[in-house]
Amino acid sequence: MITLKIQHKTIYRYRRAVSLGPHRLMLRPRETRDLRVISCEVTVDPLATLTWSQDVFGNAVAAAVFVSNAGTLTIDSVTLLKLGAEPWPIFAVAGSAIDYPFQYAGDERTDLGALMFQQYPDPEGRLRNWTWAFVRGVQTDTLALLKDLSFGVSSWIHYQSRDDEGVQSPIETLDRGWGSCRDFAVLFVEAARCLGFGARIVSGYLLAAQAGVQGSQDAGSTHAWAEVYVPGAGWITFDPTNRSVGGYNLIPVAVARDIRQAMPVAGSFGGVPDDFLGMSVEVEVTAQN
Repeated sequence: MITLKIQHKTIYRYRRAVSLGPHRLMLRPRETRDLRVISCEVTVDPLATLTWSQDVFGNAVAAAVFVSNAGTLTIDSVTLLKLGAEPWPIFAVAGSAIDYPFQYAGDERTDLGALMFQQYPDPEGRLRNWTWAFVRGVQTDTLALLKDLSFGVSSWIHYQSRDDEGVQSPIETLDRGWGSCRDFAVLFVEAARCLGFGARIVSGYLLAAQAGVQGSQDAGSTHAWAEVYVPGAGWITFDPTNRSVGGYNLIPVAVARDIRQAMPVAGSFGGVPDDFLGMSVEVEVTAQN
């Protein structure tokens, strides 16, 4: 396992001192068999009361309640963790799911629930038709299909960083032919759901340990990718932005049905729209000796 330090600072600037509504912070990484959090410290300026809880997906969430007005809001998170995911994982897919199509068991289907259904309208079936073009026969290898779909997203869509908030719908991404990592992830997840898979969005950090990694500047950045549930193997990580399978360079913070449920920072302020001057985000992911 390697030890990593993640420094994540978000700064909001306003034209004048404004009242700050409650903010929802999702900054603590999710602990798994491959990831162990050593420490995680979140500080907020101006002073706020932080109350920690877990959401319906088991993500760590901090609610920040402010007591004073401010012209600048700074949210600073410093995390130390150990990551030990395999770069070339082998997935023990159940015999019943080796070939696609397959059926989830009753309990699996019930528990996956909404994660199996598309979240964006596709009235003309354009996304469905685009997705089914990756199915190469009456029966096809399940993992090969999902890998082809992930590679297909990055083949069809050109990566382009976007600083503005929000996400493109899958149809918008297909029409425009470009998108950010979160647009790649949403397109892949919605396409997998078209095929009947249970799939979810993951947000977190990308460790850019080698050249050519998309979606990162310098040592690391915030990132979005996907997980698909395959019986026997469980949740399998797919990063369509970088055509990778497995999470050896990914640090998950939140999983969600919809990417809007996994925003690192969400909140409001009291004032007029012109009061908001802008925001900046600084992320550094570094290996520790």
